[in-house]
Amino acid sequence: MHVAVFNQYHTNPDCPATSRHYALLAHIAQTHRVTLLTTPAWAGQRLTREFAWLPPGVECRTANVAYTNRMGPGRRVLAFAQYAAWAVREGLRMDKPDVIWGISTPLTAAWAAARVARWRRVPWVFEVQDLWPAFPVAMGAVPTALARQQLFALEKRLYNSAQHILPLSPDMARYVTDLGIGPEKVTTVLNGTDLDLAARATPAAVAALRRAQGLDGKKVVLYAGTFGRANDIPTLVEAAEAQVAADPDAVWLFLGHGYHEPLVAAAAGRWPGRIRLVGGQPRHAVFAWFGLADVAVVSFLALPVLDANSPAKLYDALAVGTPVVVTNRGWTKTLVETHGCGWYTPAGDAARLGACLQNLLARTALLQAAGQRGQALARQEFDRQRLAAVVQRVLEKAAEIG
Repeated sequence: MHVAVFNQYHTNPDCPATSRHYALLAHIAQTHRVTLLTTPAWAGQRLTREFAWLPPGVECRTANVAYTNRMGPGRRVLAFAQYAAWAVREGLRMDKPDVIWGISTPLTAAWAAARVARWRRVPWVFEVQDLWPAFPVAMGAVPTALARQQLFALEKRLYNSAQHILPLSPDMARYVTDLGIGPEKVTTVLNGTDLDLAARATPAAVAALRRAQGLDGKKVVLYAGTFGRANDIPTLVEAAEAQVAADPDAVWLFLGHGYHEPLVAAAAGRWPGRIRLVGGQPRHAVFAWFGLADVAVVSFLALPVLDANSPAKLYDALAVGTPVVVTNRGWTKTLVETHGCGWYTPAGDAARLGACLQNLLARTALLQAAGQRGQALARQEFDRQRLAAVVQRVLEKAAEIG
């Protein structure tokens, strides 16, 4: 069959990004024709050239629409609108697909997928990566009541029009069904991780990186991901400064980039070598960094909508046997506590986070046991190759029914 994929932000493993869809598209393109409608927003951010930009067999149509994490709300809205308008035009010009796969965020990409599906009379599948518009509304990015009302109405129409819905977490799935969508129409497909890339983080590779970074004998805490407004970076910085002041062997690594990068850089300047701004790393290299950490932190603001998140950093840490501390009150808290592979501290509480980490870093055996349980869980539940097979079956069934 022919699958058309509407995804505004395509990345590959050379990028400092999770590259979820690279793995999924690679799997599906082995069996079906795949046409990707995307933008080059991440192409210029490739840090290496180890991987082809597109998986083998994937055709691509590219809109010249810029986007960066640092854009303000107005500029982001313009980028969303530009891609959506282009995607509708291209979707009507391309060979007729058997099924359309619309990926949000942003919601406008899913809207374009739904519009093309309607006009071309084909079914479409809606992948919900984040809860839009609930997330931007909670972050104050939608200032007027009328705009909020219109966006929530659009969201409901998209859920209703989709043949099937693919949320990335159980809490997202519950959000969708609470809106009146039948559970038979919803399949949770976790964000997952790339176990083949995680396998590159061998003990020898991790030890070499640790030596190169001068971290032998150090207690390492890692935050890897976007330094965005939603990630509670000020709390992490406060906890990091207090911890390195109290423990001469503690080192915090901040791996990534984004809005709060100047805040992290300032702390690194005050504590050279103890708090480090590593910067973004290509997807295929990030697992060694997780592997050298004693514990990784997965943090977000204390907003209910963020409790539903499906953060890649959680899966990546567990894939290499590094336990996690989460600040979400939702399903990730339940997951790590149920499987004994992590701990919870409340968002926004630097003192509680610091105390938790100080206690954990003094208990090496506890951390190792939690890491082993997390790695077993990752191998069993988080393999993107298995998740890709689930997505493929959903697309095939949607095309058959449609």
